[in-house]
Amino acid sequence: MTHNARERFRANPKLKLRDEDADDTAFSTRAANPKLGKSRAKALDQERTAALIDRISALQDKLYAQRKQKVLLVLQATDTGGKDGTVRALFKGINPMGLRAVSFKGPTDNELAHDYLWRVHQHVPVLGEIAIFNRSHYEDVLITKVQGWIDDAECKRRYAQIRDFERMLAETGTVIIKVFLHISKEEQRERLQERLDDPDKQWKFNPEDIKQREKWDDYQRAYEKAIRETDAPHAPWYVVPANSKTHRNLVIASLLLETLESMDLHYPPPHPDLSSFTVE
Repeated sequence: MTHNARERFRANPKLKLRDEDADDTAFSTRAANPKLGKSRAKALDQERTAALIDRISALQDKLYAQRKQKVLLVLQATDTGGKDGTVRALFKGINPMGLRAVSFKGPTDNELAHDYLWRVHQHVPVLGEIAIFNRSHYEDVLITKVQGWIDDAECKRRYAQIRDFERMLAETGTVIIKVFLHISKEEQRERLQERLDDPDKQWKFNPEDIKQREKWDDYQRAYEKAIRETDAPHAPWYVVPANSKTHRNLVIASLLLETLESMDLHYPPPHPDLSSFTVE
């Protein structure tokens, strides 16, 4: 039972990203049983997530065998939002056959010489595959707009192009799930400070993150606009409270499982004359 995560976390048409909403743990065991100890509730939520992953794995096996549909999971977030952690937590137990994670960094000179969707289109899932985008084509209406590299008119054109791109993917068999991992500004401060303080995490720290943090409000408004402009029944956005990593994983596992369960996945029929074969 996944409590209908797709309904609970679907982006509101009038979305406003508020810091207090990033702490929402509505799906947690403790929300249902407030008297439960924090550590015990966390352990139970981790067990629930593991059980969901087992079910996802079984359905992914059918998706791969059937080779008729494909799934694209888009993960977007501010710096330290938990994209890498989500991929590690939810997909380490999934058969790597039929699973692919793509991390989009700054574009190369060759990529810049093409249209901005060119590099993205090369990585969309093939039949039978789940592809996870760690960042995505949405960077081209987020960082580009906040940094002033494109104006309002170009941003509006890109929203339309992204809507067309995603509709084309959906019409050719791709089931799209877009997730914004919503953390608060204070949570980001704590995570950045943790990177500075922990020698094993200092390699993750980028001074540019501090500079970009100064534009926190601009990025929040850019995310709100991008989500509102590109949410669609065939390419829905989900806003997942992500201050709690345990709750974040539980919700995203629920979203993915519900989506796979809605796809009528099954193993293809065996050879019609299977009984005539013998292995000697």
